[in-house]
Amino acid sequence: MANRVVINICGEELTFIAEESSSYMQRVGAYVNDKMSEVLDSSKVGRTDAAVLTAVNITDELFKAQAAAEQLRSQIKEYLDAAGKAQSEVSELKREVFRLQQKLDAQNKNRG
Repeated sequence: MANRVVINICGEELTFIAEESSSYMQRVGAYVNDKMSEVLDSSKVGRTDAAVLTAVNITDELFKAQAAAEQLRSQIKEYLDAAGKAQSEVSELKREVFRLQQKLDAQNKNRG
């Protein structure tokens, strides 16, 4: 069910209709408001230019976060592959220990 949420961004009350919760949309709005305020405070641009710069800055953050997430996924895959290989090696070593134990038992039986 869609939620109707009023969010204040740089003094403008904007109404959004979203599937996400009201609290989530408030967090999103507060983030955009903070980022846009940073742009307005640090440069001499109007609201339209500030909105575009804010969109570019947030998109840059998104792309960097996606790249970092992809790098983490790649690292996790490498770790899982290494863990699988190690598990196979452990299994092989356990079989070898079992074979050696059987051989030792057979030798002890022949002696006794």
